[in-house]
Amino acid sequence: MRFYSRIGFLSLWLLVLLSPFVVAQTDKARAAVNVWTPQAIREAVPRDYLIGDNHKGYIRDTNGQLFLLGSKPQTLKAVPLNAIKKPLAKPIIFSDSEPPIVSNHDPSESMVIGNNYIFSAQVTDTSGVKSVVFHIRYPDSVTEQSFTASYIGDDRWAVSLQGFYDGDWQWWVIAKDGSGRGGNTTDVPEVINFSVAVGNVVIPPVTSEDTVVNDEWDKGGVSQSVLGRIYFQMPSNSKRKGPWSGYVCSGSVVSDSVTGRSLILTAAHCIYDDVNKAFARNVLFIPNQSATTASGTDLDCDNDPVGCWVPDFGVVDRQWTLRTFPDNVAWDYGFYVVGDIGAHIGSTASSESLDMAVGSLAMSFLTPSYDDGDPGKASLDFTYALGYSYAYDPKLMYCAEDLTQNTGVNWWIPSCELSGGASGGAWLQPLDENSGGGTIISLNSWGYTSAPGMAGPRLDVSSAACLFSVAQYTFFNAVSNLDGDQGVVQSCP
Repeated sequence: MRFYSRIGFLSLWLLVLLSPFVVAQTDKARAAVNVWTPQAIREAVPRDYLIGDNHKGYIRDTNGQLFLLGSKPQTLKAVPLNAIKKPLAKPIIFSDSEPPIVSNHDPSESMVIGNNYIFSAQVTDTSGVKSVVFHIRYPDSVTEQSFTASYIGDDRWAVSLQGFYDGDWQWWVIAKDGSGRGGNTTDVPEVINFSVAVGNVVIPPVTSEDTVVNDEWDKGGVSQSVLGRIYFQMPSNSKRKGPWSGYVCSGSVVSDSVTGRSLILTAAHCIYDDVNKAFARNVLFIPNQSATTASGTDLDCDNDPVGCWVPDFGVVDRQWTLRTFPDNVAWDYGFYVVGDIGAHIGSTASSESLDMAVGSLAMSFLTPSYDDGDPGKASLDFTYALGYSYAYDPKLMYCAEDLTQNTGVNWWIPSCELSGGASGGAWLQPLDENSGGGTIISLNSWGYTSAPGMAGPRLDVSSAACLFSVAQYTFFNAVSNLDGDQGVVQSCP
């Protein structure tokens, strides 16, 4: 009886000591959840990294528009032309009721152009031409820009534009003449369809009937339980005090063999902003979100299978922080560390420890099978890549194909077309279709701006194992709680 009494006394004493910490951690979790209002969730941008033909890094926003890392969404830019003085409008002719005639569009219908192009059209009118404006519609069918054209002679008006990216575009001309009463304006302009093909060097896929390009995960099991959607904020400037923007990625709970914490594997670019040099804040992990009772992501963690979890800090390799994408693709991996105390909000789970509540997948730091020459599901190199797609919220999606290499530091799944939000999702090889489980050999890292395919970092020839150990054993109180500093930057051999 004395033994049990002492145990009871020690437990009570420990609980009293931990109570302030538990309250603080729970408050931190609630604060992170409260940040993600319905509007904030709608405005969150899938943080998927892409490489353009110019070897620059891009992100594609929710409308499909590309913008350079560290910049606002990209827009087309006009380059000055050697314009000449436009012809004066002829004397006012009140009887002129016809708008200007627009012809000889360049680019013409179905033409293919590159990143830069001089747009021009012939515009004529009996009353003289007063103004010409070119309108450009982006591939998302929503975004539009307009540019005032310059007169270049022979009834031609032109604008030199740069910043196009691959896709199907449209353009048209609105012209106004110099007749009386305000002039006549183009009524129904001719809409010209054109395409942009910047062109990337892409490894052709070795497809088989088993190849999956982008489909809903139907294997269930532990993979579905441990995969989750990650919401987080990153700063819009390097001072860290500027506005913070919302992003969304994917992550997976991995086996760590350590008590008191759980580890979430994801892409480094979902943990640390390599442009503005800051860790993410207000991070929210929603495991098995595809099983939510809601129609999609919302603020209510009570309708998710095991609720939401708020990580304590992130861990990335120093080499990721010293460079900017795509020069740091070899180190695009990292971990979120989730404590067992005060991190869980929402639906009741079987344990307050994340990995006990949802399970975990083992990671391998050995070289996986690749390029074995035997296409299809039965081959050793057949690999599954999973991720939560923004476009198919709240479904868990996947692609599957034989594994090959893109570069010496990246694995490659050639036909994969997982869409925005999948970054950080696990790659499994092999997969046990009976249990839905497998071994993690990489993760979704980056793709091209204009072609299919997904790259994943090589965990076998990198510092991933070292970083994993740092995530396992770093003390919670050794990490700052300041916005932008909530993480560990580790130098690994």
